[in-house]
Amino acid sequence: MEAKLRTAFAPTHLEVIDESEKHRGHAGYREGGQTHFQVVIRAAAFNGQSRVARSRMIHKVLAEDLAEQVHALALKVEGTED
Repeated sequence: MEAKLRTAFAPTHLEVIDESEKHRGHAGYREGGQTHFQVVIRAAAFNGQSRVARSRMIHKVLAEDLAEQVHALALKVEGTED
């Protein structure tokens, strides 16, 4: 995920945090993690975009990951002008 986000948005700040262990026993959890993530990203690509548009941009880039293994994705998305 991190490589895809870096390639797509050239962020000035990026954190991809696997929070799967916090969701042990909840829906979508699998042994070994990689199911629940938080992404904190700041990039010029998000300047002038609404919160919904920013989310859609990220979901489009991560569509394969979200369809195959990721159960939950929490986003904190900022433009460089925010």
